[in-house]
Amino acid sequence: MVLAVSPFLDKSDDAEKLTGLPWQIDVLPDGSTEVFGLQVGSSRLSDVLDILGSDMDMAIIAATDEVGSLEMYYGHYRAGLLSGKLVLQTDISEQEILRLRENSVSSEYMASGQAKKYILSSDDLMRVLDEIVTGLTFIPASNLDEEIILSRFGEAKERIQLTGVTHYLYPDKGLAIALHEDGKEVLQYVSPDAFQRLVAPLR
Repeated sequence: MVLAVSPFLDKSDDAEKLTGLPWQIDVLPDGSTEVFGLQVGSSRLSDVLDILGSDMDMAIIAATDEVGSLEMYYGHYRAGLLSGKLVLQTDISEQEILRLRENSVSSEYMASGQAKKYILSSDDLMRVLDEIVTGLTFIPASNLDEEIILSRFGEAKERIQLTGVTHYLYPDKGLAIALHEDGKEVLQYVSPDAFQRLVAPLR
């Protein structure tokens, strides 16, 4: 267990010099936030490529009977010893998503069988790089617990307890952490002014 959480607990000088860590959230003068080197609500997908590199997947992910969303997915995000999966979302319009789906070069069901993945054409792939990042989801490879969350992210402004999961809410940082009893932890980042829309389904 100690080995599993050590990247989050490591507070050595070398570890503290790293950047792009999930608890390094800067609140900017205009009230927006910067995390993973990206400014939520301002950075474009092209900026993501410049900062995080091109080892990613980009596709439309759509559950059954849903239009879907455009997602940029890093399956092996890493900062020092810390690794995990990083997914970036945009607010691209539903009309444009439908166009991208119709123009996709292929589609396939996800492993869960509950959603479909539409692979963009090369022309559309270049076109969507101008879209703005409105949200990020980080799923760490290391397991978290309450002690680690409070140590790294501070005391939550609010906690919401649901069956099998506790949500730690940080509205000023635009951060919501879901701690699952069974399953992986999920960290969601949005601009603080969009935070209430993010957590509304929890209420």
